[in-house]
Amino acid sequence: MKHIYADYAYGSGPRDGCWWDETCDLPGFPKLETDIACDVAIVGGGFTGLSAALHLAQAGVDVVVVEAEYVGWGASGRNGGFCCLGGARIDDAGLDHRFDRVGRLQYRKAERDAIALVEQITQAHGIDVDRHSQGETELAHRPKDMDALRRAADAVAENHGVDCQVIAREGLPAHGLSGPFHGALTIPIGFALNPRKYIAGLAAAARDAGARIFGKTPVQSLNKGQKWTLDAGRKITADQVVIATNGYSSDDLPDWLAGRYMPSQSNVIVTRPLTEQEQAEAGWTSDQACYDTRNLLHYFRKMPDGRFLFGMRGGLTSNPAAEARARRRVRQDFDAMFPAWRHVEHAHGWSGMVCIARDMLPFVGAVPNQPGLFASLCYHGNGVAMGTYAGKLIAGQITGQAEVPVAMAQPLSRFPLGRYRRAVMPAAYAGFMLADL
Repeated sequence: MKHIYADYAYGSGPRDGCWWDETCDLPGFPKLETDIACDVAIVGGGFTGLSAALHLAQAGVDVVVVEAEYVGWGASGRNGGFCCLGGARIDDAGLDHRFDRVGRLQYRKAERDAIALVEQITQAHGIDVDRHSQGETELAHRPKDMDALRRAADAVAENHGVDCQVIAREGLPAHGLSGPFHGALTIPIGFALNPRKYIAGLAAAARDAGARIFGKTPVQSLNKGQKWTLDAGRKITADQVVIATNGYSSDDLPDWLAGRYMPSQSNVIVTRPLTEQEQAEAGWTSDQACYDTRNLLHYFRKMPDGRFLFGMRGGLTSNPAAEARARRRVRQDFDAMFPAWRHVEHAHGWSGMVCIARDMLPFVGAVPNQPGLFASLCYHGNGVAMGTYAGKLIAGQITGQAEVPVAMAQPLSRFPLGRYRRAVMPAAYAGFMLADL
């Protein structure tokens, strides 16, 4: 395996202390112990892989999912639980320039369809995900950011046909959103959820539809002969293969991926339940899924049981000392943003990796010059909805029942420096921090 972080990043250390792990059990899936054959083999048991498996199995395809650890072990089981618009980091002007207005509206529709798909899956399969938040709220980090939020409201109206609520600074306390903010924009699309409960339900739905799912079955190599052969301790033979490993991908699975994705760490803490008095003292009583306008943004929300989740981009290296520093930094920013809660302890903190593309767009499609090989990755921190939707799109490509939006079908470009591409991150982060001042 050719990972670009140290081995620590792909072990249990970063996710030790993950609050979601205490909220529900996961379905148990066995390790692969015999050679098997199938129509489609999926590498990765997260939102994308399990959604693809569900939709393929429902279409009568013989599908096998292999996961190196257990379903939801990667970012799918340790994210912030924001099921909201997103998936790309490119603005409307950039989309118009590359794909014209028709292509831009096609992509924006996909963002909204992705949220609707998660809602549909949870309802159809009776998955209780602790749903809350009426859309999402973006909070202005600086006074000048309010102009950008007003423009964003106009863009949402054009792209999605809904009206947003622009909240002036003086109106924030009435919405239970007090803090060092200069106003806000609430987009009435999306919701928040418990990602572990969602991944557990999604895995059970895929299993019940007929997908065969195996845990503790890491794939070591992938080869094409008359059919595809995956070495996972045992041999898996498949007509078609889907790579759904996102930020936990390997540069040699397949070789085409080398240099075409950038994992980036994100850290989260969760507090104990806040009392009503503590919420009132901070002036934060909202259960909205929120984030601020920084480039290196903070994302946060009060959950249904009163706990508060707070996350931000993490460190640039991966080892126990770096993990400890990143967790301290998250706590420092939390205390600065919510000083009334400095005394509130947090027993849970962890990190995971989001996945970034050089072109700032997700990729969903066939791997060039590799017949029968598909990949889907790079959701830029919005994998709950977009990862689920991408899985459905991949399934539709395989069965001939879906067309991928043009903006998502562009093969990933290479980052400079190849295997050493993380060397560009310190300079990029420094630039982002300066821009956030």
